[in-house]
Amino acid sequence: MNADFDAEAFARDLDAVRARVRRDAGPADLAHLRKIEAWGRLCSAAGWATTWVAPNLFSAWMISQGRTARWSTVAHHVLHKGYDRVPGTPKSRTSKGFARGWRRMLDWNDWIAPDAWAFEHNQQHHYRLGEDADPDHVELNIDWLRDASWPQPVKLAVLAAFATTWKFSYYAPNTLRQLRARQGKKAAERETLEPLSTMFAKPELWRRCFGPYVLSQFALYPALYLPLGPWAAFSALANNLGAEVLTNLHTFLIITTNHVGEDIHIFDGPPKDRAEFYRRQVVGSTNFKTGGDLNDFLHGWLNYQIEHHLFPDLSMLQYQQIQPEVRAICERHGVPYVQESVWKRLRKTVAVMTGQADMHRSESPSATEPEPEAERAVA
Repeated sequence: MNADFDAEAFARDLDAVRARVRRDAGPADLAHLRKIEAWGRLCSAAGWATTWVAPNLFSAWMISQGRTARWSTVAHHVLHKGYDRVPGTPKSRTSKGFARGWRRMLDWNDWIAPDAWAFEHNQQHHYRLGEDADPDHVELNIDWLRDASWPQPVKLAVLAAFATTWKFSYYAPNTLRQLRARQGKKAAERETLEPLSTMFAKPELWRRCFGPYVLSQFALYPALYLPLGPWAAFSALANNLGAEVLTNLHTFLIITTNHVGEDIHIFDGPPKDRAEFYRRQVVGSTNFKTGGDLNDFLHGWLNYQIEHHLFPDLSMLQYQQIQPEVRAICERHGVPYVQESVWKRLRKTVAVMTGQADMHRSESPSATEPEPEAERAVA
C-alpha cells in the first residue's frame, strides 16, 4: 500500500458518492429495471417462440440470454436490496418479496434456491471477499486442480467440463450448504462446512433446487409443444439443453472472472475498518468494459464489480452513473483500479485455476472482528 495513502479521505470520498446516489434514487431507476427485465423476457420469448422448429443456435442462445439476465441483472440486484429504497418499487421487486414462495417459479426459476443464494452471496461472499472464509474464493475452491500433476491440456479439459455445468455442480449445492450451516448454528467457516460432494445425496438439494428446475425446464416446457408433434417437443428439449450449456458458459465467463488473477488481491483476515473494507473491494475485484445498456446487459451488469462490491445495494442505473467517479477517486488516492476486457480476465482466471499463476496475497492490517463487524462498517 502507498505510504501516503489517506484512508480516511478515501472513505469520505466514497461515502459522499454513496450518500448522493442513494438520495437521488427515483423513478428513473425503477423504469430502468423494468426495461432491462423486459429485455430478458423478450430474449426468452424469442427463444421459446422459435424452439419448436428444429434444434438451432438462435433459440438456444435466446433462452440462455434470458436465463442469464434473470439471474445476473434482476435477481442479483433485487436480492441485494438495490431497489428497496427506490420510491414506488412494488413488493415483488424488493428483497423481501422477490422469488418468495410461489413467486419463485415466476420471478427466478433456476437451479439455485433464492434464500440460499442471498445468504451465500450477499453476506458470506460480499463481506468476506478474498478471505479464506469467502465461499467463492476461486484459488482455494479449485486447489485440487491447481495442485494436480496433470498436463495443461487435461486441466483445461476438466475446467471446460466444470464451466459447462457449474450452476448445477457448484452454485446450487454450495449456496445450500452455506445456508444449512447457518441454520444449524454452525460458523460458516470453510473448515466446518460439510464436503460439497455430500450435498448431492441430500434430499433437500433435490427438493428445493434440482427437482423444480429439472421438472419445469426439461419436462413440462418441452411437453407444451407436443400438440405440434413429437419433433417440436424434441426440438424444444434439445434447444433447452443447449441453452443450459450456453448459460453455464456465459455466467462462468462473467462471474468467475470477477475476483481472480495474479493482479487481484486476497487477504489473511478481516478488514480493520470501513476504509480498509473499501480498499479491499477495489483491489479484490475487477471491472470489464462498462457503459451502454446493451454492453452492460450482455455482461450481466457484472462489469461494474468494483462499484457493486463497494456499494452492494444500488440499482443498475446507479452503477452506470457512479463508475467514472469511483474510478477517478481510486486513481486520485493511488488505489489500483483494474478494468480490462472479460476475455483478458478469462485468460488470467484460467491461469490461476490451472496453477500457472497465483493470486496476490495481502497481509491483514488487523485481526479485528470477522464478517459481522465488516458488515456493520458499511451498513
